[in-house]
Amino acid sequence: MPDSLSHIAVLGAGAWGTALALAAHGAGRQVSLWVREDDVMADIRAGRGNRFLPGVTLPKDMAVTGDLAQACKADALLLVVPAQVLHRFANSLEPHLKPGQPLVICAKGIEKGSGKLVTEVAAEVLPGADLAILSGPSFARDVAKGLPTAVTIAAKGDLASRLQTALGSASFRPYASDDLTGVALGGAAKNVYAIACGVVEGMGLGENARAALLARSFAELARLGEALGAKRETLMGLSGLGDLVLTATSKSSRNFSFGAALGAGEKPGAALAEGVDTAPALVARARSVNVEMPIAEAMADLLSGALPLGEAMLRLMSRKLKAE
Repeated sequence: MPDSLSHIAVLGAGAWGTALALAAHGAGRQVSLWVREDDVMADIRAGRGNRFLPGVTLPKDMAVTGDLAQACKADALLLVVPAQVLHRFANSLEPHLKPGQPLVICAKGIEKGSGKLVTEVAAEVLPGADLAILSGPSFARDVAKGLPTAVTIAAKGDLASRLQTALGSASFRPYASDDLTGVALGGAAKNVYAIACGVVEGMGLGENARAALLARSFAELARLGEALGAKRETLMGLSGLGDLVLTATSKSSRNFSFGAALGAGEKPGAALAEGVDTAPALVARARSVNVEMPIAEAMADLLSGALPLGEAMLRLMSRKLKAE
């Protein structure tokens, strides 16, 4: 191997974690998949696959373990846990990290209460970790099937290019960046705006309204990104605009589908829609730097029950006319 990152451990065996493990295996790496649930591990080892990603077969030479310490012996770790449990999981991970060991955050969201990006949470809990973040327009099933996918990996120094080399293949193309803030923000905010676009779909407001909402959502994201020090080219790229377009226009998106059900007057379960938890945290973070985000604010109020469905779009459409 020309690089030392020959053994990749994926911590988290949900749909996205499993897909990333398959991508790393497809890139020719030795892969270990850490599984939290005993029943999932039993199914995988018995050749029955993973219930989080049905119909996908895992390679027999992919190691599957429930031992976190054992998994952390790999050269690099991909951390694939939900944003709202990242802080707690990072605490349990800390004793097993080796000095200089790359830790790639693969979660998308903003921590409730603190308003911190996932990279900020990890940096606070694991100050000695060599942090990176992976994000971009990527549905787990397409990645697992080996369909062409491009993502962004952000890290400082040469780590991004090393991870790019370690994970890249003919079907999985990572682009390197040093803008951790921009990549983390884009991956989080797009889920909130995907719910908003889904609401427009569910309410039957038409494609004109959805296109307008998508464009103005990106304007909000760009304003907050500028205030937080993110690079505009990052937000214009895969992990910003690219991920927003995918998530806010496809019925395969959990957040878009949740919003569509909500807009149709249903009461969908919010467990898999990351944007539900992210919306109030995104608004709080924006207010902390005096950035106005009316679409995110309307979604946060709608999701909390403070704003009736019929009034959400009315609030946005009745705002004072302004220059673009």
